[in-house]
Amino acid sequence: MSHFKKLENMYLGANFNKEIYQSTEIRVEEEFAEIKLTIEPKYFHALGAIHGSVYFKLLDDAAFFAVNSIVKDVFVLTTNFNINLIRPANKGVITAVGRVKFKSKNLFIAESILQNEEGKEIAFGIGHFAKSKVALTEEIGYK
Repeated sequence: MSHFKKLENMYLGANFNKEIYQSTEIRVEEEFAEIKLTIEPKYFHALGAIHGSVYFKLLDDAAFFAVNSIVKDVFVLTTNFNINLIRPANKGVITAVGRVKFKSKNLFIAESILQNEEGKEIAFGIGHFAKSKVALTEEIGYK
């Protein structure tokens, strides 16, 4: 099975995603990841739109998997991530797209954008990632 497919399985098999984000899809390619989420009311804050934590998770995950697409031996870690919220979303499918912007031996920078069904950007972020000492193995869902 390909590295990209194993990363996709790792994402979909993560406890948090299985419990909270059951309606997600992921696609990983070289230096790229795309995650789709169908909006449900359980993600809303008191004003009836998606809570910022959902924006953060999707943006971070898309950037993370874009980076881990080119790191094939170990799990990467988010060391810093900044987000900017542009507009609320409360229906349909939202899509986070992550792309690698910089890579060196131990430091990676990736950006991600979050769009609604109409293609309007609703948030964006940029993160720094580093290699961990945790090998990509079946024990962590890489299968």
